[in-house]
Formats: sequence, structure tokens, C-alpha cells
Amino acid sequence: MVADPDNPLVLDILTGSSTSYSFFPDKPITQYPHAVGKNTLLIAGLQARNNARVVFSGSLDFFSDAFFNSAVQKATPGSKRYSQTGNYELALALSRWVFKEEGVLRVGAVSHHRVGELAPPNAYTVTDLVEYSIVIEKLADGKWVPFDGDDIQLEFVRIDPFVRTFLKRNGGKYSVQFKLPDVYGVFQFKVDYNRLGYTHLYSSTQVSVRPLQHTQYERFIPSAYPYYAGAFSMMVGLFMFSIVFLHMKEKEKSD
Repeated sequence: MVADPDNPLVLDILTGSSTSYSFFPDKPITQYPHAVGKNTLLIAGLQARNNARVVFSGSLDFFSDAFFNSAVQKATPGSKRYSQTGNYELALALSRWVFKEEGVLRVGAVSHHRVGELAPPNAYTVTDLVEYSIVIEKLADGKWVPFDGDDIQLEFVRIDPFVRTFLKRNGGKYSVQFKLPDVYGVFQFKVDYNRLGYTHLYSSTQVSVRPLQHTQYERFIPSAYPYYAGAFSMMVGLFMFSIVFLHMKEKEKSD
């Protein structure tokens, strides 16, 4: 078998050696083999976008008792001889994976709120400091246990991500604090996690972000001080000009 290297859904489970090739053993090689070297897949897995799984094996003998219990030794002279192959352990791991007894993730509790508060508000305000947390669990030996990963990211999205940051594990959950962008609209807290061998994990929580109320704006903006100075100087100048204009009296002309 040969897999498309650009297909992210295919898992190369067991490949041939660098000197291997795939062809009919009872026929002469008249053309270049289709599968050569490590591109030759002996066992491959595929996980669809809906997390459905399937395993392809190039040989049914791989799962036979004879192959499970046979001794094995490398072709190199003087190499160590093993009393049993690893076929049984690999076949068991494959069956647990394809029947979703291993490598399954799920989302537990999801929470978000302003820092210092406990409950989520009806709507956030731009530049709020918020805290987001999510519980992620994996299936192990028939039980759900906390998942351990350091590459989980959170995105704060309004069509495009405005914030993208890593989640830090804190006990049995992952959390992060960040400042909302100075943009209002309808956003989503989004966790879209893909890891080789695990099911696709997706969580999305929609929230609203509103602009500042008129009472929340600063009375004076430091960057506008030059404009304030210009406005007040014009007022002072107009006042002084009015005084001079109103009280100025022209000298009477003498005959």
C-alpha cells in the first residue's frame, strides 16, 4: 500500500524497510515497483473527519497465531533472537484503537468569566480581562481520566481569530487569562484540537462583546491634550479679542 503524504487523515502505522519493495514474487520485475522503501505501508490507519476509524493490513497472516507465537531474529549475523514477535501487542493495540477503546478525547465542563468573578456576564465589554477554562478527558482502560497535553490552543474568533494562545494545565482543567480586543461584535471561544492518534476535539462557546458605555470613557484622553490646548487657547484669544474690540475707542478727529 502507498499513502498520499498530503492526506492528514492517514496514519502510517507499519512501514517497510528502506530496501523493501512491493511486487509479485513469482514474476520478474519489468517495471519500477509502485511501492518502494519506507513508502511501502504494511499497516495503515485512517481516521475520518467524523472520527470514524478503519485499519488496513497488507496481510491476514499478521493476525494469525503462528505469527503471534513464532520466534524472530534480524537478518544480521550474530543478532539477538527473540522467542516471540511483537505482532500480538501491535494487533491488540490496533484493535483497541480502531474500536475506540483508546485514543478518544471528550470535552467536560467549559467556563468563562471576567477575572475576579465567578459567573459569565450577559455580555463582555471591550478590553475586559477574562478567564477561560475547559476540562479535557481521555478514555483509558474504560475510564475517563484527565488528558495531559501541552499543545492545546484557544482562539477568540470573530470570522478571523483576534486572540490565539496556549492553554495551561491547572489541575484537571486547562485555563488561560487574556485581554479582550478593542473590537466589539459576536465572538466565539474556540478549541479545535487535532493530535495524531486521538479523536478530533472541538468546542465552541459564543459570547457578545459590546463597546464602552458613555459613562465608561475617560474624561480626558492624554493623546488629545494638544487639541484641548488648541481649543482653550482659541477661547482665551477670542475672549481677549472681544475685550479689546468692545472697549477700544477711536480718537476724535480735531477740526
